[in-house]
Amino acid sequence: MLGKKRISESTIHRLSLYYRALSVLEKDNYDTVSSKELARREKLTPAQVRKDLSFFGSFGTRGLGYPVKELKTQIAGILGIDRTWRVALVGIGNIGSALVSYKEFSRQGFQIVKLFDNDQRKIGSNHKGIVVSDIRNLQQELSDAKIEVVIVAVPATVAQYIVDDIVNAGIKAILNFAPVNLKVPDDVYIRHENMSMELEYLSFAMVNNHAQKRVRA
Repeated sequence: MLGKKRISESTIHRLSLYYRALSVLEKDNYDTVSSKELARREKLTPAQVRKDLSFFGSFGTRGLGYPVKELKTQIAGILGIDRTWRVALVGIGNIGSALVSYKEFSRQGFQIVKLFDNDQRKIGSNHKGIVVSDIRNLQQELSDAKIEVVIVAVPATVAQYIVDDIVNAGIKAILNFAPVNLKVPDDVYIRHENMSMELEYLSFAMVNNHAQKRVRA
């Protein structure tokens, strides 16, 4: 569909924003939406919205806007969330347990079907309806269960070893919550979610915003 065109991460991120905005519009019974309205909701420009969508084809009718339901369906297909992905989660600590309970995953087609941990007290137990497997069997069970995406929520000290096993099992998509950058082959996609860094960004923004105000004063 995209040929050899390279789509930037920022464009993909904005597609996710459009999808969520369209979901809200659909619930509010909107039939169509203009690029101006989509832009307003996400604090962008109409030109940016039209440019992002143009990478993937021609949408909507000039002067009439975009059909909300149809555009939402098309973006879901572009993002690959119009199907179900089989997901495993490694590490049933505080973060891992919260992620299992996060209902938005299943709504978006990410179905957590396997859980792994190294705690003997958890192994074999039923956690949110899923039996926890022994992490020592990680490679074989990922393969047997036809897992496509793995979420890693383990301590930083063991994260690379776990990811190496995941890669050796043939997994090509990893979402990492461990507070460390991990090395993977070029054909494996990995995303890092570091909540401490996000909080540091917010604290930086607040401190520097206040500092700028003091300078102006």
